[in-house]
Amino acid sequence: MRLLTTAAIGLWLAVSGTAAAQDGLHTEDWFAVTFKDVAEDMATAAEEGKRLAIIFEQEGCIYCRQLHEEVLVDPEVRDFISEHFVVVQMNLWGSEDVTDLDGEVMVEKDMARRWGIVFTPTVLFLPDEIPEGGLASEAAVAVMPGAFGKWTTLHMFQWVHEKGYEGEEHFQKYHARLIEELRAAGRL
Repeated sequence: MRLLTTAAIGLWLAVSGTAAAQDGLHTEDWFAVTFKDVAEDMATAAEEGKRLAIIFEQEGCIYCRQLHEEVLVDPEVRDFISEHFVVVQMNLWGSEDVTDLDGEVMVEKDMARRWGIVFTPTVLFLPDEIPEGGLASEAAVAVMPGAFGKWTTLHMFQWVHEKGYEGEEHFQKYHARLIEELRAAGRL
């Protein structure tokens, strides 16, 4: 019976692409499993021609579930993010070690406090070049606190990918412009 249950769960995971991990977090099969060393993860992402995004979630988070079940499963969102970002998931209350950019090592829940993460989901977008020392939260080029719909989520990842944070157009104006373009194209 146990083998049958394990096989059924494995089949469900393979078909769905979204699952609840053993620690109760929703996850995606394209999320990276790493040692949670921020500089190392940034270097790996750069080697792949991608950027690092760190997402904090927690067990039982209805907004995290919404993000996974309604947004990250959308092929347009999933494909863009997985093509341009390495996403590392962290647990707001977790006990896995995380190494910050300054070399400080602490468990996820303490690192979340250090970085000022108080809401789930929260996504930190790291720069494409590894800064020397400091905190990952200080190095972040953008932060997305909360679960948003398809277009806001996709546009935030696109804006970061395009380095919109370096330009004149604030994310809200970028997002509004793209929404108008979607309406004009009949996609909304």
